[in-house]
Amino acid sequence: MLVSTEDFAPFYFDLFKHTPLAANTASRVSGRTRLPLAFVFDIDGVLIRGPDVLPAAKRALSMLEGNNAFGMYLTNGGGVSEKERCQKLTEKLGFKIEPQQYVQAHTILKSLVHKYTDSPVLVLGSKLDQVRQVAADYGFKKAYTSLDVLAWNPSVWPFHHLTNLEAAATKKVDFAQTPISAVFVFHDPRNWALDVQVICDVIQSGGFIGGPYIPMDKQKNPPELVFCNPDLVWRSDFDRPRLGQGAFKMAFQAVFKALTGSEYPYVQFGKPSCATYNFASRVLSDRLQELGHSGPLPPVPYSTLNHRSADNPESDIAGANAANWQSVLVKTGVYSGGPPTHQPTHLADDVEEAVHWAIARERDGRY
Repeated sequence: MLVSTEDFAPFYFDLFKHTPLAANTASRVSGRTRLPLAFVFDIDGVLIRGPDVLPAAKRALSMLEGNNAFGMYLTNGGGVSEKERCQKLTEKLGFKIEPQQYVQAHTILKSLVHKYTDSPVLVLGSKLDQVRQVAADYGFKKAYTSLDVLAWNPSVWPFHHLTNLEAAATKKVDFAQTPISAVFVFHDPRNWALDVQVICDVIQSGGFIGGPYIPMDKQKNPPELVFCNPDLVWRSDFDRPRLGQGAFKMAFQAVFKALTGSEYPYVQFGKPSCATYNFASRVLSDRLQELGHSGPLPPVPYSTLNHRSADNPESDIAGANAANWQSVLVKTGVYSGGPPTHQPTHLADDVEEAVHWAIARERDGRY
């Protein structure tokens, strides 16, 4: 069961308000300001594949300069802080990328901090306690991991023994006395079996791991479950796509349904959710104003100005089309040929061709 995420929309605009103004970026046409051409780039499969920068990436980004255009980055990736990710991307791509330009799958969880600031929450994904550190940066004061649970009681999942590194990354806590209010799957879990078991324990016992099971209809405040990335697969440097967080969600729900007779309600963030694209649209709106456009935005702000360069027709193109953006599907990622399930505005060999097409289309006035 998917829970609507529309209630979170009002929080998005406030997350990115401090990007420095760029001087004289709005061009003048017939005495009126023309909005800059906005590009929203995916990362994996568009600019980078695995550890390597795709050859067309740097050429594409260099084309934005001098063409009344700017770029932002929207990805279902994550697992580390936005600052750390931007530092690495800047080094790889050779172009300065600020955290205010970068939205990853779990960035939106900042909007839930007010609800869970002082409440114990379980955060899953990535290595060791990396997502705990991200959660703490966001403002979650009591974030715990499944490794913490295993350190507390190794019998929770006796088929995995903590390594020295894992043990050093844990916090000491008595989970029998610590009610978990929410489970946030920040990034792809590294130990599916352990994490599925722990989520089941949290939910079935009303938050107290190891406590007596409480029927779902008898729980007054059942733990909230949030996934940040619905992608079934993603593209790495391996020859074939790899299973992603969406596959983990399906695995958990299959087990939970076998145990209880029904799936567990959850909130889904990440592309192609409306919440993520509403958030990105608000970020772009704020960015356009900072770049010098002080007048009112068009009724449909970006239907003719945004270009979403993406590699996955199931998530990227579906979300961009639903948001009424111009979408460009590139062939360097998950897309493997043939008619895409969701039709993009344009199909390009790579991101360089995508940017060239969009700039030419703007120059020729074909909107």
